[in-house]
Amino acid sequence: MIRASIGPYQLVRRLGHGGMAEVFLAISHGASGFEHRVAIKVLLPERAEPALERALIREATIGGALAHRNLVAVLGLGTADGAYYVVMEYVDGGDLASQLRDRTLPPPLALHVVGEVARGLAHLHAATDARGLPLGLVHRDVSPANVLVSTTGDVKLGDFGVAKATALVELTAAGTRKGRYAYMAPELLAGEPVGQAGDQFALAVMLVELVAGHRPFPGDTPWALVDAIATRAPDLDGLPDGLVSLARRALARAPSDRFASMAELAAAFTRSATDDLAAWVHRT
Repeated sequence: MIRASIGPYQLVRRLGHGGMAEVFLAISHGASGFEHRVAIKVLLPERAEPALERALIREATIGGALAHRNLVAVLGLGTADGAYYVVMEYVDGGDLASQLRDRTLPPPLALHVVGEVARGLAHLHAATDARGLPLGLVHRDVSPANVLVSTTGDVKLGDFGVAKATALVELTAAGTRKGRYAYMAPELLAGEPVGQAGDQFALAVMLVELVAGHRPFPGDTPWALVDAIATRAPDLDGLPDGLVSLARRALARAPSDRFASMAELAAAFTRSATDDLAAWVHRT
């Protein structure tokens, strides 16, 4: 049984949980019967330790500096009973991993989804501080589990918990691996400095998974995945011809061989989706 409230928020139900935190649907109340639904993220009681509290604060700090229709909005950071919690935009829907279990998407729809995520990432990558200096943000955990799709067709990337910002304190040291192995770029797995091109790699893995129903690099264990990503060419079977070159470039082993920026990759997704729509019109 969940607690009744946290801070000024009435908790309705638990939306999900992971190894470190859980997320609740909550309601804030105002004058004259005003109600507003939000999502509350709080560390699991058994994981309330200083290092994870700092990570939660960092997530709120990064998310609070961003405002884009394809990024889950972070609305606030609070404390209750000595514990921190993050207040976020509530997305009425579910994460992409749950929605697509054992299913694939038609290529135009998959391109729309990854294109929306790419636009959110492009905004994140271009974020600046109050002086106009680039923050150098990298998400580092792009995967279907962190993409929310709403009942009104919105696509939003969330979970900035492992994001790395070159201009913020507590930089992630080279050699530290976070995120999901299957979506991690070769340079990240090798312990090299993290760059924004790593998010391109993860997004391309997700595209292959959505369209072809499998990931481009096989492996049942972290070690097998690391070896496959480091040594094998991506398996792009099941991708339409028009997507193969796009995915292969974004999955290039060397970051310099990928797209020049996430904005360029987003534009490529848009062009490909337009071509697919045009081909469909011709066929029908």
